[in-house]
Amino acid sequence: MHTAERLQKIPPYLFMTLRNKINAARAAGVDVISLAIGDPVDPSPDPVVEALCAAAKDPANHRYPTDEEWGMLAFREAVARWYARRYHVELDPKKHIVALIGSKEGCHHFAMGVINPGDLVLVTDPGYPGYKPSIWFAGATPHPVPMKAEHHYLPRLSDIPTHIARKATAFFLNYPNNPTGAVAPREFLAELVEFARSFDIAICYDNPYSEIVFGVERLSFLNTPGAADVGVELNSLSKPYNMTGWRIGMACGNPDIVKAIATSKANTDSGVFNAIQYAGIAALDHCDAFIASMLDIYRTRRAKLMDTLRVLGWDYEPPPGTFYLWAPVPKGYTSASFCDYMFDQCAVVIAPGAAYGEHGEGYVRFSLTIEQVRLDEALERMRQRIPCFSF
Repeated sequence: MHTAERLQKIPPYLFMTLRNKINAARAAGVDVISLAIGDPVDPSPDPVVEALCAAAKDPANHRYPTDEEWGMLAFREAVARWYARRYHVELDPKKHIVALIGSKEGCHHFAMGVINPGDLVLVTDPGYPGYKPSIWFAGATPHPVPMKAEHHYLPRLSDIPTHIARKATAFFLNYPNNPTGAVAPREFLAELVEFARSFDIAICYDNPYSEIVFGVERLSFLNTPGAADVGVELNSLSKPYNMTGWRIGMACGNPDIVKAIATSKANTDSGVFNAIQYAGIAALDHCDAFIASMLDIYRTRRAKLMDTLRVLGWDYEPPPGTFYLWAPVPKGYTSASFCDYMFDQCAVVIAPGAAYGEHGEGYVRFSLTIEQVRLDEALERMRQRIPCFSF
């Protein structure tokens, strides 16, 4: 039996590969600690769980989701309130917002709704591995745009050749950035809007880490004048509310792109379970304090990890966003070989930077989404079992 040729372009999904490695080691009796996957272990807020339970008991919610193409109007209204409160962005819930089964799904429906076969699509490198498969599924070609440490992991838009910019129809970006942790300032976002307008490029601004920043301004792409003319912002309840398994998010912005996403969704899935949307409303309306408490937790974990890295020879200042730390590998190692070394010496799993693109080589990513006691154990193993490195 043959399968679709498009699948041959897609490498094994990084996080499934890591999970398989972890599971195999644990089955062999190894006490593995994973600092690789960005999946919060801390529980979702109580009001969210309570709202889900109450809504799940209502038989009316056992049917197909309400307004399955766009998501419940009540949920979209809660998204609009959240954006107004957290970012001072005004959105019309009836035309600027569509509910998603997480922002990852939004990337796919953006591609299906905006990109045509044969198109050229810009994508940052390093970047989230999920963007390229969506581009390939749309029959288009991803064109990597380098992000380098010396430029604060922001793409230099002026370095994109004019003939490439003229051919491109879309651009996937993600700030605060996975994997680097970089945060895009207002000046860059204004430059991005002008770039998109000049070359008629649709922006897919993937922003699920919008709330996770340390010591810098929290921003939405939609804070930028003209942003809704050129693109959409994807966001998610996964990261700010520890709801990765709930699968709920939103696309907001340009009404034509939002409608295209909704049309793609209507012909692909049947929407988000009503009870989960009611839980999402509870999160958006009542759990701002939860975000602040999680930021305090991540700040503490971040400081502990950086203290250990500095003891072991690292000397750098990490970018101020996300719950990841993006770190250069020591001399003599590649991204993959250093991850193997950490696993062999400490039974600690970290993510190789090369999995995020050519320009991720030479880096690794540590995740802070782990219980404090397990993080402490991982850091103690690192201090005890590996030497001070040269860089």
